[in-house]
Amino acid sequence: MNTLFAIALVFVGCCSNVVFLELLVRDFPGCGNIVTFAQFAFIALEGFIFETHFGRKKPHIPLSNYVIMVTMFFTVSVINNYALNFNIAMPLHMIFRSGSLIANMILGIIILKKRYSASKYLSIMLVSLGIFICTVMSAKQVVSHFRLDHKILFWIAMLTFALLMSARMGIFQETLYKKYGKHSKEALFYNHFLPLPGFLLLSTDIYRHAVLFSQSSPVEIPVIGQSVPVMWLYLLMNVITQYVCIRGVFILTTECASLTVTLVVTLRKFLSLIISILYFHNPFTAWHWVGTAVVFLGTLLYTEVWSSIRAAMKGEKADKKAE
Repeated sequence: MNTLFAIALVFVGCCSNVVFLELLVRDFPGCGNIVTFAQFAFIALEGFIFETHFGRKKPHIPLSNYVIMVTMFFTVSVINNYALNFNIAMPLHMIFRSGSLIANMILGIIILKKRYSASKYLSIMLVSLGIFICTVMSAKQVVSHFRLDHKILFWIAMLTFALLMSARMGIFQETLYKKYGKHSKEALFYNHFLPLPGFLLLSTDIYRHAVLFSQSSPVEIPVIGQSVPVMWLYLLMNVITQYVCIRGVFILTTECASLTVTLVVTLRKFLSLIISILYFHNPFTAWHWVGTAVVFLGTLLYTEVWSSIRAAMKGEKADKKAE
């Protein structure tokens, strides 16, 4: 039940979050820092009050482990952001991130000594391929005049490292929960509280965008009849939906293996892409339908829906024969 609830939170929260994020980014493309800070501050404040009871409750998992987890997260974020400075076409950035499932599976095999069935390997490949197709077709920039030099190789190495580090973080979470028990709300709090001092380095940019948000056109909130700048309203909704989203992800990490969590998050990203295309009237070509079909085929294969259907049908036949 917790797993289904968590998946619902992920899809509802994250997909709606993407809509509000796109509304923010359309007017202010560089507002990522203020959005991230607002999300972290809100989740940390909520956790400080309701999870740690104003700091009186001691963590079940040692803080040193949370520091390691936050360090991994910070490293991945810095590398991904720095990689954008290489002036590489955006489709390649997206394509690399669609490889998270494969990275998670590889590290699961190496670190946790896991072994998967052939259908699992095939399903992960299909999901990644489907997202790859949709990502390339959705990208506005076309990869042309692409020259392989040391700069490109360094960029590939950076993003590959970030991808593997992100997968390693997921596996690290999985091992922590096995050792110390399931404490999703605690992990949610510390993962958002500990990085807060780092935003001091971005304070100038955050303040600049706060001023810009305050200068946006006002919109009246029906319930209270008060007008507020529309960008602050978008930010508020983005923060709330992000909380719902990330809460679901952290619950999921306590209930499922890291590969399953990665699959759910990857499918959520794919669905967000579809919603973005439909809501913002972006082009949806035949290749998008091909990619969509491949993703769903891979998902059905991973969840063993076909096996369940066959088993159910065999059960029905057996019942009929018994009658």
